Amino acid sequence: MDSEPINLTHHFLIAMPGLSDESFAKSVIYLCEHSERGALGLVINKPSDINVRGLFDKVDLPLHREDLNQTPVYHGGPVHTERGFVLHEPVFAASSEPNEPTESAYASTLSVPGGLDMTTSKDVLEALSTGAGPRKVLISLGYAAWGQGQLESELAENAWLTVEADAAVIFDTPCEQRYEKALSLLGLQSWMLSPDAGHA
Repeated sequence: MDSEPINLTHHFLIAMPGLSDESFAKSVIYLCEHSERGALGLVINKPSDINVRGLFDKVDLPLHREDLNQTPVYHGGPVHTERGFVLHEPVFAASSEPNEPTESAYASTLSVPGGLDMTTSKDVLEALSTGAGPRKVLISLGYAAWGQGQLESELAENAWLTVEADAAVIFDTPCEQRYEKALSLLGLQSWMLSPDAGHA
C-alpha cells in the first residue's frame, strides 16, 4: 500500500548535524514548493558577503529603504546563484472589483499556500528601491532544489528535520539564531541532536 505523498510546502527543513554538504550544513530552508515533481526552497540562515545596498548598486537601483541598507543578501542555495529571489509577506495588487481573486502585485511570484510569497521579477526590487514594496523581505541569490523523490529519500536517511514554517524565524530572528529558533519549534535544541543520529 502506497503511503500518502507528503507535502512540506511552507515548512522548514532543518539540517541534521550529520549533513556535511557545505551548502546545507546547519542550514534552515524555507520550502516554497513541494510536490511529487520535486521541491524548491531558500536557505534562510546563510548570509553572503554582500548586503542589500551592494546588490542594489550592482543592478543600478537606488535604495530608499534605510531598514534594508545593511541587511545581508543570503546564499539561498546552490542553483542559479546569479539570480535573485525575494521572500516576502504577500503583497496584493489593488483590485477594483470586490470579489475578484487577489493576485500578487509583482510579475513573477510564487505564492506559497498558507505562507509567504517568493518573487523573482525585478519589479519587487524596483518597488523596494522607491521605499515601497513589502515591509518584511529576505533577499537571496540562488535556491535549493530537489528532483522527483530526492527530498523524500533524504528525509528517509534522517538528513533533515521538518516543522511548519514560522515567518517570525525568517523576519524577526537574528540570522545566527535562526537554526536554534527553528529547532525550538520542535521543542529541540542542537545539543540534543547527535551527529550519529540515524546510524545503527
